[in-house]
Amino acid sequence: MPRSSLTLALVQQSDQGSTAANLEDCEAAIRAASIRGCELVLLQELHNGPYFCQTENPDLFDLAESIPGSTTEHLSALARELQLVIVGSVFEQRAPGLYHSTAVVLDADGALAGIYRKMHVPDMPGCYEKFYFTPGDLGFNPIDTAVGRLGVLIGWDQWFPEAARAMALGGAQILLAPSGIGANPNDMPEEQQRRIQSWITVQRGHAIANGLSLAACNRVGYESDPSGLTPGTRFWGSSFVCGPLGEILAQADDQAPKLLVAEVDLTLTEPVRRLWPFLRDRRIDAYDDLERRFRD
Repeated sequence: MPRSSLTLALVQQSDQGSTAANLEDCEAAIRAASIRGCELVLLQELHNGPYFCQTENPDLFDLAESIPGSTTEHLSALARELQLVIVGSVFEQRAPGLYHSTAVVLDADGALAGIYRKMHVPDMPGCYEKFYFTPGDLGFNPIDTAVGRLGVLIGWDQWFPEAARAMALGGAQILLAPSGIGANPNDMPEEQQRRIQSWITVQRGHAIANGLSLAACNRVGYESDPSGLTPGTRFWGSSFVCGPLGEILAQADDQAPKLLVAEVDLTLTEPVRRLWPFLRDRRIDAYDDLERRFRD
């Protein structure tokens, strides 16, 4: 029988200073989530360390690891022991000189259910991801697990309605968004709030447009720029879970680490799509121009 509900946890974290300390923090949160009855745990993007993309440094490629590798082995053992699904994040070395920001999905039996490689890769001051990450080439394909079919989108992917739509068309039952986004700490507080609300609003729109619940797990806390060229980044946390009408079910603040737990009703997709039949009314015969960069 299809699952009717899902209890999930989002692990909003600050960098603990080392890979070992960060993984220990992840494990403690995952164990706490298990005690609270969670069946799925979502970790933030690049949870093993600081957000190293604030600067371009070839030595930082040494942080990358293979899949399977040490992180997937660690999370796999936890998933198997606690019998829950874990969505983690790895700086993946796919081959010499070829790297990705990659989500790894460990099933409740510890098996690697699948991976998703970040498709949209940003490049801007303090966010030099194109230096490190090759855009993903696996497409927008949901991953089947013991708790359902998961549509995972990473970081910059979260701003693109096409990405969420593609996951929905692939049969995703919920959208999951591990993230690492923040702002210049010198920006005025009202400007920082405008950006936080934009990030939340666009993703609530993805949920509404596709009739799916969505969970976004973000990094929190200040991290300095090792190059000293910028004032660093204040990651804005604000991890949240919303339902298929965009209703906020649970939300963390923008100040501190948080284990955010929520229950989503997976049966709501059917009645919501009956009343708001966006998939039915799509004009697939008229969308050819979406394959172009711009209509000049």
